[in-house]
Amino acid sequence: MALKIIEIVAPASEKAAIARIADSHEVVDWWRTSSFEDERFSTELVVRPEGQQEVLDDLQQILDRCENARIIIRGVQATLPAAGDEEGEAESSRSTAARSREELYAEVAGGGAITSTYLLLCGLSAVVAAMGMLEDSVAVVIGAMVIAPLLGPNLALALGTTLGDPDLSRRAVAASFVGLGLSVGLALMMGLVLDPVSNSQLLDRTDVSYPAMILALASGAAAVLSLTSGAAAGLVGVMVAVALMPPAAALGLFVGWGQWDNAISAGLMLAINIAAINLSAKLVFVLKGISPRHWPEKTRARRSMRWSFAFWGISLLILAGLIWLAKY
Repeated sequence: MALKIIEIVAPASEKAAIARIADSHEVVDWWRTSSFEDERFSTELVVRPEGQQEVLDDLQQILDRCENARIIIRGVQATLPAAGDEEGEAESSRSTAARSREELYAEVAGGGAITSTYLLLCGLSAVVAAMGMLEDSVAVVIGAMVIAPLLGPNLALALGTTLGDPDLSRRAVAASFVGLGLSVGLALMMGLVLDPVSNSQLLDRTDVSYPAMILALASGAAAVLSLTSGAAAGLVGVMVAVALMPPAAALGLFVGWGQWDNAISAGLMLAINIAAINLSAKLVFVLKGISPRHWPEKTRARRSMRWSFAFWGISLLILAGLIWLAKY
């Protein structure tokens, strides 16, 4: 069941406004829970997933005019008695984003932050990926894919450009560059001190092809679908499928060994994955109806969307041309 509880803490003067919002959206149930010494009160609304965003947008009008109001969103595991037609609700949740704009932002925005944990995970996953490829160990390489945090900044960038949020977009770009730079740099240093090897794990990162591009496009779309549906566990499979860290580590190793042809191929694969993830992730965000609330922000988001689609689309076309040149 994808029901959510939306709690709003607001001044007592907003009771009538909240009641009108609850009645106009036909929420499953709602009640007032308590009052506070500062003359605020708390109201909780139980909403279905298809109506969640509209209710939140209306409630946020209260936040706009009240400095001491707050909205809190919680999940519901089950209700007794059942809330309406369970089969119809399940069908609706499959066809509509189960998570609101605010929930997505809260989860994805963290991926655009450069923190000590992010840097440590980038470094460790780069070392693990490089060692896995040097030892020709599939299991170790997959482990590096799972712990690598490089997917986060790309999803944050896709959401930031979809919402027209320049701050989130800038943070995501910075985190992506720093994470990739650290990963490639560590692998390069390993390449300088370790003897060159040749095996299937390393050579796989030089086999640039159109199927690899299709895989990256599908993985980016799957990542956003997992987020918007609330099935975040599916992101583990996406991390393994899209494989950003192995080509980054391979790029560093090949540069350290002076194998420039292989380094160019690994770098091309990495660039294809990044462009494809961002393009397909942004497309799914748009198709799922993720957009800003205010009209000025919508205008900025449309402009950002056009530039973003143009940049990633042209980039992918150029990269596809480079694949053709490399093959023929």
